[in-house]
Amino acid sequence: MNQPTNLAGLDLRAEIDRLRKERNAVILAHYYQKPEIQDLADFVGDSLDLSRKAQATDADVIAFCGVRFMAETAKILSPQKTVVLPDMDAGCSLEDSCPPEQFAAFRAQHPDAIALTYINCSTAVKALSDVIVTSSSAETILAKIPPEQKIIFGPDRNLGGYLARKTGRDLILWPGVCIVHEAFSETELLKLKAEHPGAPVVAHPECPAVILDHADYVGSTRGILEYAMAMPGDTLIVATEPHIIHQMEKALPAKRFIGAPGADGNCNCNICPYMALNTMEKLYLALRDLTPRIEIEEGLRLEAKKSLDAMMSMAGATVGQGDLGKVKVTGD
Repeated sequence: MNQPTNLAGLDLRAEIDRLRKERNAVILAHYYQKPEIQDLADFVGDSLDLSRKAQATDADVIAFCGVRFMAETAKILSPQKTVVLPDMDAGCSLEDSCPPEQFAAFRAQHPDAIALTYINCSTAVKALSDVIVTSSSAETILAKIPPEQKIIFGPDRNLGGYLARKTGRDLILWPGVCIVHEAFSETELLKLKAEHPGAPVVAHPECPAVILDHADYVGSTRGILEYAMAMPGDTLIVATEPHIIHQMEKALPAKRFIGAPGADGNCNCNICPYMALNTMEKLYLALRDLTPRIEIEEGLRLEAKKSLDAMMSMAGATVGQGDLGKVKVTGD
C-alpha cells in the first residue's frame, strides 16, 4: 500500500497531471470516489464501463481509482497495460463474502446449475463462473437462459433477490451483501419521504428489499444518474453510495439531491470505506512509483475472461456504454 510521506506543499493536482502525461496514463474514477478524484479523472463511470473505456485507449498505464476487483477487471481486459490501484487494501465486502474455494464447493453442491455472477467478485470467482453480469445487464442475460435451467446467483443476495422477484426466476442465491447498501434504514427513509412529499426515491439493486420496495426507480449507478437527468421534479432521494450525488449536482445545480439516511439518521455510514481509501496522495504515488500494481497469472486471466466474454456476447448492448466521459455529464 502506498504510504503518503513528505508530500507537504506539493501541488498534487499539477503533479498528477504531469505524471499522467509522462506515464501515458489514463485515470479512471468510479462514481463512489471523492469529488476531487472524480474531477481530475479522464473517465468517471461504472466499473466495467471504465475498464472497457481504458481498453480502447492507447494508454500504457491505467490508474484505477476504485476497488480491487475493478482494477483486476481492467487488467483482465488489458493485460498489456500496467494497472495500478492507489490503495491495494481497497477491497469490497461482496468480494470478501465469496472466497473462491467456498464458491467452488457451493457450485459442486449444485452440479446442474450454471453460475451467473455479479461483477463485484474476485478474478478467481470470475474464473469459476459461467457468465458475469452487471446490474444493468443481468435481466437481459436471465431472459436468454431457458426457464428450466437452474441458476446460481452470487455474491449479492439482494441483487439476486430483486432479479428473482422481478423475473419470476428461481435463483440459488449466495448469501453475500454490500455493507454500504445494507446500511440504509427503512424507518429513516420513510421519515425523509414524509419531509419531502412527492420526491421520488432512486435505489441501487444492492439495497435490501425493504428499501427497494419504496423506490420509484431501481437501477445501476448509471441508470440512477440518467433518471436524475430526466426527472421533472426538483428533489430526488438517492439510496446508494452518496458520492454519486457529486455528478448529479454538477449536471443539475438547480435541483436538490438528498442521500438516503442510514440507521443513525444520516448518510455517513453509507460512504464506502473501501472507496474512501483512495486519496490524491496515494494516486500521485501510484503514478510516480507504478505501484501497487495488479498482476494476474495468465491462465487465471484467460479463464476469468471467458465469463466476461459470455456477458458481452449475451448482453453487449446493455453494458460498457455508461461512462460519463471527461467533459460533460449527460445521457449518451
